[in-house]
Amino acid sequence: MATTVDAPAPVRRGHPAGFALALGAILVMMAGASAPSPFYPVLQRDIGFSSAILTGIFAVYAVALLLTLLVTGSLSDHLGRRPVVSGALALLAVSMLAFWHADSVTLLVTARIVQGVASGLLLSSLTATVVDLEPPGRPGVAATANSVMPLAGLALGALVGGAVIDRADAPLAVVFGVLTGVYAVLALAVWLLPETSPRHDGVLRSFRPTVGVPVTARPAFARSAPALFAGWATGGLYLSLGAPIVAQELGGARHVEQGLVVTTLTGVGALSSFVARNRTSREITIYGTTALALGTALTLVALAFGSYWGFIAAAVVAGSGFGTAFLGIMRSITPTVGPDERGELFASVFVVSYLAFGIPAVVAGVAAPHVGLAATTYAYGGLVIVLSATAALLRRYRSTD
Repeated sequence: MATTVDAPAPVRRGHPAGFALALGAILVMMAGASAPSPFYPVLQRDIGFSSAILTGIFAVYAVALLLTLLVTGSLSDHLGRRPVVSGALALLAVSMLAFWHADSVTLLVTARIVQGVASGLLLSSLTATVVDLEPPGRPGVAATANSVMPLAGLALGALVGGAVIDRADAPLAVVFGVLTGVYAVLALAVWLLPETSPRHDGVLRSFRPTVGVPVTARPAFARSAPALFAGWATGGLYLSLGAPIVAQELGGARHVEQGLVVTTLTGVGALSSFVARNRTSREITIYGTTALALGTALTLVALAFGSYWGFIAAAVVAGSGFGTAFLGIMRSITPTVGPDERGELFASVFVVSYLAFGIPAVVAGVAAPHVGLAATTYAYGGLVIVLSATAALLRRYRSTD
């Protein structure tokens, strides 16, 4: 089948309303990523499945997301942003509908797989759309927004999900019913945006499973990769073990107390990214990776003393590092490519991110029932401290930008 070839993409002129819509889509996409987390213990009790199955439910999302990024990471560079973003949002709506009515492990796993595929499509295409539509009078705001909004969405989803479980009579309907409707509306609204990446040759070739970094972005990407891995490994620690630690080790029985850990990490991360937006990418990344190491160390201290509020305070420090490390990375790499390479570049960023997020978290989920949650957390936290400190030293002594 022949591929339609359009005229080259025009010079980007910005589109304030479209920029805001794309940012809103990122916010609710990431809210949907963290919203299921407080529900897993409830679903585990209601449906009846083991901790090993729970780990598998976590794993299939990460695997589906990574495979989708590998296969379709640059699809929107060839097919266009609007059809990819719209189709992915429609898939997200389907996954939320499945969560809403999940009454078996099979349906729950299916929901996670569909959500992973949709999120993999959106991570590269929506991030690129935000950069495409950046207001021309505010250079650099897209990189800041692409750091702030995902973390703000994660914070919102975890907090609202936990609060709704504690207060609503039908929490699944409230959370996942609303998300289903929002994603469906956004899937239609995307077609109101200007197309910033017109279709061109290479659609079929883009489906080959590859991880590619455009030549112009490789030096900045190589400098950023250690910090990127360390930051998302920290995120994996809190998102996978934070709620169980609060419930089992720190006496936090309410779902909102458990969700507050993720909300603190990601909410402080979003705020820190905004506050640090005027610093250089090198300064931001060095601070971020240093704070990641310190915050994780304080987390382990709080766990040893059984202090819930000490654990939350540690999450404040780690969260400031999580957000600023990611901002420094996005500030370093975003200006290095043109519109027709952004999808490919951001796909590679999120492949590294979700490998760092998923692999240690899944290993921890398998290990915890055998060696204990506290011991698993100490081992995982120690790994994060080493990674973060190494990334800080590498950026301090091997880079001058």
